[in-house]
Amino acid sequence: MRVLIVLILWCILAVLCWPVALLALVVFPLVWLFLLPFRLLAMVVHAGFALIRAVLFLPARLLGYRCRCG
Repeated sequence: MRVLIVLILWCILAVLCWPVALLALVVFPLVWLFLLPFRLLAMVVHAGFALIRAVLFLPARLLGYRCRCG
């Protein structure tokens, strides 16, 4: 659904101002490539925090505690 909305908005932009629409087609992949390392860094940090959380809660889990959340 999100892709359809983006496509419709891009078509409207192409009708109203086609140079900006073409510029968006060129710039968007470059911005995506620029931001890719930051996404990978965020995944590594998230995984690191998950590992720390698992290590900290390991004694409680070994003693039989089960979270009743959600």
